[in-house]
Amino acid sequence: MNQTNNPPGMTATVRLTVNGEVHSIVVEPRMTLLDALRDEMALTGTKKACDRGECGACTVLVDGRRILSCMSLAAMQAGKHITTIEGLERNGQLHPLQSAFIDHDGFQCGFCTSGQIMSAVAVIEEAKAGWPSAATADVSHPFAFADLSKAEIRERMSGNICRCSCYPNIVDAIAEACGRV
Repeated sequence: MNQTNNPPGMTATVRLTVNGEVHSIVVEPRMTLLDALRDEMALTGTKKACDRGECGACTVLVDGRRILSCMSLAAMQAGKHITTIEGLERNGQLHPLQSAFIDHDGFQCGFCTSGQIMSAVAVIEEAKAGWPSAATADVSHPFAFADLSKAEIRERMSGNICRCSCYPNIVDAIAEACGRV
C-alpha cells in the first residue's frame, strides 16, 4: 500500500535557490531537503547523521533561519533562499565563524562541524535581532547583542550535538566570531 497516496513514480520539479544559485531539480514529493542537497546537487557539506532531527548535523539556513534539513521536504522549500556550509565563504575568504572554528580548534572528527557553524551563524543573527533565549536572565528588557554571553551561546547551540565533546572550543569560537561579524 502506498502510504503517501501518490501513484508510484510521481515526481515534482522544484526550483531551489541554494547559495545564490537557482537549481531546478526533479524530486519525489517525500524527498528531504537534506537528500536533495546531497544527492541531487552534490552539496555534501551538509551531513546526514541521525536522520531524525536530533543532532543538528544537517542544519542549513532557509531565508536566514536555521532548520534541520533532514526534517524538511525539498518541495516545501521552493522559492526560498537556502544557504549551506558551502555558501558561507566569499571570494575565497572563509566566513568569520569558519575561521574562528579553525583558530579555536572547534572540531575534532569534523562530522558535526558544518551543522555547528550553520547554527552559530543563526545564533549570531538571532542575537543581533534581539531574540532572547531560555538562558536570558531578564526578558522584560530587549535582548542586546552585547548580552550574548557564553551561557547564552551554550543554550542557543544546545540542539547541535558533538560526539567528540568539543563544546568549550565551539563556544569559544562563536564568542570570538561575534567580534568579527
